[in-house]
Amino acid sequence: MRVLAINDISCVGKCSLTVALPVISSSGVTCDILPTAILSTHTGGFTGYTFRDLSEDIPAMLDQWEGLGLSYDIIISGYLGSIRQIETVKGIKRRFLKAGGTMIVDPVMGDNGRLYSHFDRNFVEEMKGLCRTADVIVPNLTEACFLTDTDYASVGERDYPAILDKLHALCPRPSVTGCDVSGKDGTMSCVFYTDEAGKRRQYATEKIEGAFHGAGDVYASALVGCLARGLDTDAAVRIAAEFTTASIRQTRADKTEARYGLNSESQMYAYLCALEKAANR
Repeated sequence: MRVLAINDISCVGKCSLTVALPVISSSGVTCDILPTAILSTHTGGFTGYTFRDLSEDIPAMLDQWEGLGLSYDIIISGYLGSIRQIETVKGIKRRFLKAGGTMIVDPVMGDNGRLYSHFDRNFVEEMKGLCRTADVIVPNLTEACFLTDTDYASVGERDYPAILDKLHALCPRPSVTGCDVSGKDGTMSCVFYTDEAGKRRQYATEKIEGAFHGAGDVYASALVGCLARGLDTDAAVRIAAEFTTASIRQTRADKTEARYGLNSESQMYAYLCALEKAANR
């Protein structure tokens, strides 16, 4: 089983490829990487960071890989810095995804109801096109709203099923993170997703207040690891959500600055135990 993760490298602040590579590899599969950009830190909570766009370097990398005969069971794309890179990912799917393989798109565009500063509506429209080529998409609630032309400011719990249905029209298996729902013990954090049969599903975990950078990358990477090991969507979502919540809980307990990412390392063993138990049933 071979996975290709397409994302940026942020040298400080655990996110993107510095999360994807260890989590996916630890799941028991080979994970190759294609960096879209290199940053000294990620852009959330840091200033003065350096940024190098790698668009010019990617074609030669791909040509070498094609010469090596590489192909992938799963491709996951994350942060893409331009519309050009969106088109590049479409081409990578055509060239390198095995027949019957799985294309996963994390449509990184924004959070807390706003697009990141360098993205605009044109980028959103192009990202919709990339999502249409995917088998699985993993937007947060903000990104789900932009993809479905939904007003984030007015969204409530009652609206999640309709958003999921609209995403299902773009992609067979959407998985929306960061949805607050009411539980018997208070507000819960929920993933709304569509399973292999096209049925709406949801899985809720503890809601931990605060902004935690890299949480979406932890979830997406764990989900990929589970799917790569043959788990169905229900099991993959459950294990990925629990791992992400445990990592957030640990980060808060450690009182680590949120901008430096989640302390997921100490939770990796529990994640792998849950994965192995589910894979060996």
